[in-house]
Amino acid sequence: MDKTRFAAIDIGSNAVRLLLARVIDGSGGTMFKKECLVRMPLRLGDDAFLRKKISEHKAESLVKTMRAFKHLIAAYEAVSYKACGTSALREAANGPEVVRRVKEETEVDIEIIDGRIEAELVCLNHPESLFSSTKPYLYVDVGGGSTDMTLIEHGEIVDSASVNIGTVRLLNDLVKEDTWKQLKQWCKKIKKEHKAIMMVGSGGNINKLFRMARIKTGNPLTYKRLSKLRNMLDNYTQDERINVLDLRPDRADVIVPGANIYLAVMKWSGARRILVPQIGLADGVVHMLYNQYQGGRKQDGALKPLAVSKVN
Repeated sequence: MDKTRFAAIDIGSNAVRLLLARVIDGSGGTMFKKECLVRMPLRLGDDAFLRKKISEHKAESLVKTMRAFKHLIAAYEAVSYKACGTSALREAANGPEVVRRVKEETEVDIEIIDGRIEAELVCLNHPESLFSSTKPYLYVDVGGGSTDMTLIEHGEIVDSASVNIGTVRLLNDLVKEDTWKQLKQWCKKIKKEHKAIMMVGSGGNINKLFRMARIKTGNPLTYKRLSKLRNMLDNYTQDERINVLDLRPDRADVIVPGANIYLAVMKWSGARRILVPQIGLADGVVHMLYNQYQGGRKQDGALKPLAVSKVN
């Protein structure tokens, strides 16, 4: 039985995550096993979306985080790792400069990826294989800066979109009405072209909402249940969500905006249920690393090969 370790770093608008995962090849097939997830609530989006620049303080915090992650990856003895920057680093005017600084001070290479690549990386998880259904799947990942949507049918990506609607943007009142219209029009188009859509949700907010709903793993969260949960959370102040509901401070303020985005996509796309397999960008990166480890640089769909860092 072959056991190989990989590491993935997801530098998002709300938090930075390190996933350490083992891939086990055995007679029963290939199993991806998450062994450790480390999360740092840096919230780079506050700088990137409000000031269009990552501040010195947050750049230094990112450098310290990457240095710590590099040591953890080495201790884990991963054969390779990949660090991806998303919406915040894409929009910050000094994003490339911050990336260069991280490289110089920590030797960690960060690749800033666009929304399409981000969505396709997430879909390397093949969420449709987790459920026995012939329905088309609308995979929706809501982050701090963007909402990425990918339509999967018969195991193939048939359409995708990325819009600048995210929880950190909503908190700072940075989402324009035209952007909401863009999201609505895309979802309506999908609804018209594909009937009986099943939605699959990804991201910290939907994962937490799913756990709060106390639904058995593998069962869907309905639109009605999600709406009631959103209304319940909305009746609590942010402090009450922290002290009474035991939410992390950086989750307590974004969870209602996150629920609102998922509810809007469900409403406009016609999806009445959402499955939450609790997989995301970092998991997709691990799949990419495994694919490259096994067969060079062959990727699914139109996803371009990404540079991979080897562990020294």
